[in-house]
Amino acid sequence: MRRGELRHRELAAAERIEDPAPGAVGEGAEDRVELVVRILNHVVQYLSAGPACQVGAGATARGRSITGYYSAMGRYAYLPLERVIFGEPAAQAAAEEAERLGARRVFIVASKTLSRSTDSIRKIQESLGARYAGLFDNCIAHTPWPSVIEAADAVRAAAPDLILTVGGGTPIDTVKILQLALAHGAHAPQDLARLTAPVLKDPKPSPVRQVAVPSTLSGAEFSNLGGGTDPHTRLKHSFIGADIGARAVILDPALTLHTPEWLWLSTGVRGVDHAVEALCSVDAHPYCDGLALHALRLFAEQLPRSRAAPGDLAARLACQQASWLAASTIARVNYGASHGIGHALGGAAGVPHGYTSCIMLPHVMRYNLPATAPKQALIAAALGAPGVPAADAVAALIAALGQPATLRAAGVARELLPAIAEGAMKNAWVRANPQPIRSSADVLRLLEAAW
Repeated sequence: MRRGELRHRELAAAERIEDPAPGAVGEGAEDRVELVVRILNHVVQYLSAGPACQVGAGATARGRSITGYYSAMGRYAYLPLERVIFGEPAAQAAAEEAERLGARRVFIVASKTLSRSTDSIRKIQESLGARYAGLFDNCIAHTPWPSVIEAADAVRAAAPDLILTVGGGTPIDTVKILQLALAHGAHAPQDLARLTAPVLKDPKPSPVRQVAVPSTLSGAEFSNLGGGTDPHTRLKHSFIGADIGARAVILDPALTLHTPEWLWLSTGVRGVDHAVEALCSVDAHPYCDGLALHALRLFAEQLPRSRAAPGDLAARLACQQASWLAASTIARVNYGASHGIGHALGGAAGVPHGYTSCIMLPHVMRYNLPATAPKQALIAAALGAPGVPAADAVAALIAALGQPATLRAAGVARELLPAIAEGAMKNAWVRANPQPIRSSADVLRLLEAAW
């Protein structure tokens, strides 16, 4: 069995990524067909444009069969995401979705900033009218388990039939995990330990679904994978459920005008990280490659444009659509050490995940070059820098966006690095890195280079 297939099966067994039930995808079949056609067009261009891209094989011959480029076996599970609404005002679209879904009690989970410093949540509340059933806005970065239980208690008390999540990855992941807590009767923070992906073998259906209105580019709304931090160990754990992701997603670029520039741009780099590590995955396949390549093109064009003209709603919407493409690969293929080390940095040192991608991705790409050179050539071309080392092209984009390039700049104390390296080795995506990482010493070398 090829290494890629083995890694894929190992992670799938650990995280229990299930296919949705027949008919769970819901409406939008025609839109999905159109999207698939567009993606396949990108894949055809990709396969005809250059060298073969077998991960770890360094193949260069043209005209080989698809199974020579990719794992001969694989699985892509569509999520029960019924539709994506883009370009409409969030308040209007939220009310329309509540009406479409027949929701009578809509509970809002929102970021503190949007709730307490803008009128965005008030407008949504007014648009929902009598359907509005309450608000929780005390979500905390990196989703510590006590904050999840606090949110779950608020949802239990309100007894809603729909959750509307407004904000970035923190509130969206909070809701994903609290859905599992509600389904499995978790009432205390440490109860969540039995719901983590390796432990929970058969997640129950969520008793209440969410509609997500993202304000950042992290892409959490497009996956059924959530991350939460155990406050005792400071390790971030994965939580997976077939239906804990969004039932619908609303992309309103005007809402993102309230997002701080650093958060908007750094989570855009997080989206670049999703795309890069999907392309370089040990179990890459053409569908995710097509998504990732076009995401990179859009990010390369539109992230700098959104920085130069923050009020350019067309550029901001294009970035949201790039995030949609890139994040559709989350947990559909194995990522690598940039994500895995980033989880350890977030849990142990509190570094935002956008920053972890800005800092770690170029270093991980250089480390992975012996195993991913053909794919990295495609990445450089998608970023508009053909012939340039892909890691340098990514680093140049990060610099152009004014984002940090070192752990030191992000406030990470050097003495924490050994413990972070040890913690990272427990992450499945570090173990699935295309260029093998065999020990914490390998991780420590990457951290030292990034410090």
